[in-house]
Parts: sequence; C-alpha cells; structure tokens
Amino acid sequence: MAEELFNSPIADFDWDAYESGETESAKSKEELEKTYDASLGSFRDKEVTEGTVISINKREVVVNIGAKSDGIIPLNEFRYNPDLKVGDTVEVFIESQEDKKGQLILSHRKARLVKSWDRVNEALEKDEIIKGFIKCRTKGGMIVDVFGIEAFLPGSQIDVKPIRDYDVFVGKTMEFKVVKINQEFRNVVVSHKALIEAELEQQKREIISKLEKGQVLEGTVKNITSYGVFIDLGGVDGLIHITDLSWGRVNNPADIVEPDQKLNVVILDFDDEKKRIALGLKQLQPHPWDNLDPNLKVGDRVKGRVVVMYDYGAFVEVAPGVEGLIHVSEMSWSQHLRSAQDFMKVGDEVEAQILALDRGDRKMSLGVKQLKDDPWADIEQKYPVGSKHTARVRNFTNFGVFVELEEGVDGLIHISDLSWTKKVKHPSEFTHNGADIDVVVLEIDKENRRLSLGHKQLEQNPWDVFETIFTVGSVHEGVITELLEKGAVINLLPYGVEGFATPKHLVKQDGTQAQKDEKLEFKVIEFNKEAKRIILSHSRIFEDEAKGEQRKAKRQGRKAEAEQPAATTPIERTTLGDITELAALKERLEKGE
Repeated sequence: MAEELFNSPIADFDWDAYESGETESAKSKEELEKTYDASLGSFRDKEVTEGTVISINKREVVVNIGAKSDGIIPLNEFRYNPDLKVGDTVEVFIESQEDKKGQLILSHRKARLVKSWDRVNEALEKDEIIKGFIKCRTKGGMIVDVFGIEAFLPGSQIDVKPIRDYDVFVGKTMEFKVVKINQEFRNVVVSHKALIEAELEQQKREIISKLEKGQVLEGTVKNITSYGVFIDLGGVDGLIHITDLSWGRVNNPADIVEPDQKLNVVILDFDDEKKRIALGLKQLQPHPWDNLDPNLKVGDRVKGRVVVMYDYGAFVEVAPGVEGLIHVSEMSWSQHLRSAQDFMKVGDEVEAQILALDRGDRKMSLGVKQLKDDPWADIEQKYPVGSKHTARVRNFTNFGVFVELEEGVDGLIHISDLSWTKKVKHPSEFTHNGADIDVVVLEIDKENRRLSLGHKQLEQNPWDVFETIFTVGSVHEGVITELLEKGAVINLLPYGVEGFATPKHLVKQDGTQAQKDEKLEFKVIEFNKEAKRIILSHSRIFEDEAKGEQRKAKRQGRKAEAEQPAATTPIERTTLGDITELAALKERLEKGE
C-alpha cells in the first residue's frame, strides 16, 4: 500500500515546470505574493510611523517597521538617548520604501522634527522632564538637541554652582526642563538647574533649621569673589566675608583659599527667610592681639610692613594680624598739610616708635619722626635772630610767604617784609612756589614753632637815602606803570622807588591826561619816610612856573610905576584910615596868591 502511494504519480504535477527549473507553479506564486503583501502593513513615503529596534552596532541601528525589509538609521541620530537598546520602539520617518538597491530608507531625526514643536510645547505645558544632547558651546551657554530642535541652555542654568569648564558637558546627554519658548522666532530655552533646585530648596530648609550660631561645619570652597568666599555646606551656601577670612589684612580672598578646598568654618549668623548664612574662618584661630608680646610698651621701637595707605596715615602690620597707625602728622616734623603717600607706600618696610598702646581696644599708634631729632630743640643755636639763610618757598597767603628752612622748620615772611620799595599786592607777584629765597631771622617763637623772617632786611633801608633825594619841591623823571581810579603809580628813575599822583596832578600843559607807560617829569609835593609814601605832581611843574612868571611881571610893573615922574597935581595927604584900608587890601592880595 505504501509502495503504491509512493509509486503512483501525482495527477496535477506540472512536469514542464519541473523540467524548466521552476519548483512552483505560476498559480501558487501569485497566491504566495498576495499572502506576503497581505502580511505587510500599508506604508507611504514621507510619513512618520513606529518601528522596533532589532539590532545596534557602533555605527547603525536596524529598525523593523513591518515592511518588506528593515531600515538602517545612523547611530548618531540617537545620541540624545544613550540608553537605546534592542526591542525599543522608536519613531521613524519613511524617506523611501525602496532605493536603487531595494533598501528601505528611514530617518529618526526627521521623525522627531515633524513632531518636535508640538512635543516641546507639551513639555513646557506639563512641566515635563525631557532628555537632550549637548551639541556644542555657544556664547553664554550651550546648544542642546531636544526632539531634533536646537535649544539654548544658558550657562547659569547648567547647575546650581558656577561652571568653570563648559567643555566637559559637550557630548553629554542630560535631563532638562523647558523653561521658555518664543513662539514667534521658535526659540527654546531649557534648564538643567531647574531639576535640582526644588530638591536643594528642601535640603536648604532642613539644613538651616539645624544651624546654630557658633557651630563649626566642614564646607567646600564653591566660588571666590572680590568681597568674600562662598562655601558649600552640603546643599546650602554660606559666605565668608573678606574681613572674616583672616585676622590680618586681606587684599584678595584668592590669597587665602582656593577653589574646591575643604575647610572648617564657624557660623556667625544666619537668616531663615533669606537663606543667608554668614561664616567665619579667622574666628577659629586665636586673636593675634592675645599673643602680642606682653612686655611691649609705649616708647619701644617696632618694625613692620605698610599694608594700607590713606591720605591721613598708614597702617603698619607689626605682627600677623596686629596693626598700628602712623598718622601723617607723625611721619615728619614738617608742619605742612601733606598726604601720607608723600612719605611711604604699601609694601614698605618701616621702623617706628610706639606712641600709644591700648590692648583692650586693640589699637596702636606709631610715629616715625620720633626716630629723628626734633629740629626745634636747638632752634636758637641753629637759627639765631639776625642770622641769614636760604629757604624754599612752600606756599602763599594774602599776608605773606611760608618758607621751609629745613624739614620741620618753617617760617613766615610777612608781605611788608618782602621789599623796601615795591608795593606788593600779593606775594605771588614777588616769588613763586619752589623758589629759593634769602631770608634773615627776625623773631623766634619756640613754643608755637614759628619763625618770623624778613627778606628786605638783607639790604639797607633805602628810605634813609631817599629822604635826602626826594625833598619836597624837587623834580625827578618817572614812568607811569599803573593807572588806577584814584590816580597813578609812578616808577621814579633810576631809583626804582614808586610814587603816587592823583588825577588832577596828571594833567599835562596842553590840557590832556597823562597815560600809562608815559615818561614825564614829576615834582615831589609830599615825602613821608615812616609811611614810605611819595606824593608827586606833573602839573605843578608848569603851574608853578606860570605863577612865577606872574609874580615876576607884577614886580616889574610896580618897579616901573615907582620910576615915573611925580604928577603936577596936588599931593593928597594919606590919612590914618587910608593906611588901615591899604594894609587890609595887601593882606587879602597876599592870601589870594
């Protein structure tokens, strides 16, 4: 029976197809294709569908979407998702169901782009946590690939602590929250910091609730600024102000601590509401004043370095954390108001004498000038009255010139002691700052440290000679040097002494007024030696000459009358009354002259 079954031919076997090499009939082939096509989904090019990852290698991801063939997608399109694994469902964009090689062409990046804007807006609305791939750095932050969109990650939103090296984040996949979207320009801003702030805020509340003043904690240097150092206390930050870093003077906090350094700090104060914590570092060390040499006393000499300069003085560190003030008045015996910067600068090593020491208030006053002899101690021997010296002009006042004979020894030349002859309105007309001037000591006031000096006293008083030259009535040549409302100043040649003439005495013979720089002859009408005053007149010269001519003519007329012969008329006798009347007339005439 079995043999019959195997040996009997199949009734509908196609021997022609077999002989031609075809193992299936045309009918079965068509049926097979229909069955295969029915088993595949219906797809169209340029649409998004879902597929399953069936394999992953270093360069490619193979995805099955239920088509005739699998699609191959570059691995870098999944770089935002480093956790991708076989079996995951992913969205793909069908570029083409068959290329020239019959290959299915898919794109995951384009699939993300098609739905990215909706998904980004949804993530913002739902406060959703999303993943993004940090592509590169940009000005102010980073560029992040989110759903195929390039979003901006500000540098301040990367972490709760300042970022020193942005490059370490490039190429990383991180979680973010969408914090801002500009619908008009389609700009997206994301934040990683927002994910951890809520958790940190809770940690801060817990930490601050357990804090106590005086408590010592370990912290890590988080950020260094010009005004202090921020310390991470394990979820909450505290500030060590620059003044609490060291008992000594600190110019730059970076000189005391360095980034990421671990150190112990003490809590000085904190604010529950504002979450501010004030920390101290120097308070963990004993105060340097407590270790100051107990034998140190007023009058001792100390050495130190200038650490701070002000106009009024310099602070000198005589021991670590122990400073003394050298006031500008203690830097020199000079009485001039000067700035401390004229004597020293920051960094100078100086030696000084202790003038005052208050250990309770931790204050020390120092002096430098005390290390030199006081120039006023033997002032009478160095600058006796009548001695002559050369001084340096320091400054002016309306009433005189202040000069310096040596450092610490000043004197005043009163304006009246500058010149015997010249009328000096302001000392700056006579000399200038920094100029050398010869002086003679007139008076010493040792108690008040004052010297009265003179300059004109170096020469003989010329007014003793002028008294014999400029006698009243004498005529001299002079030049008008200055015209004033009340008259003119005249330089009398060649003596250099000045005289004064009122306007009515400046009228010339032709009736015009004399002008500045005009050289004329002047008559002395008054000379006062004590007041050093000479009053002059130009008009008196020709006025007196005219009067002289008039007097001469009158005398000649009277002489001619006397020489005429006597008249034939009877001579009238003069009575006593006539003589009295003539005498009165003569007196009136003489007064009229």
